[in-house]
Amino acid sequence: MSLRITASAFLAALAVLTLAWELWLAPLRPGGSWLALKTVPLLLPARGIFSGRIYTYRWATMLVLAYVAEGCVRAYAEAPPVATLALIELALATGFFVTSNAYVRARR
Repeated sequence: MSLRITASAFLAALAVLTLAWELWLAPLRPGGSWLALKTVPLLLPARGIFSGRIYTYRWATMLVLAYVAEGCVRAYAEAPPVATLALIELALATGFFVTSNAYVRARR
């Protein structure tokens, strides 16, 4: 049960971070950018993740790898504060990946 709650918290925090990043914290352009739409794919598995559906956990772990990749690239290529936000994104996405896999493995 705690793995499910932890994975849900990581997913929610990642969605909030990506939205806030592109609208207020360090947007591509002043006033926000269309890159905030990268939050939408994170909302697709939210219902299944919050309710504990194993199938959703399995495919959401593949989805979150795109956010791991973005976090790695932007942490390396950008200057602070964007690099700091990218490291936070990397930590949240990796945390979701690890706890989701642990939850699926525990439920087997």
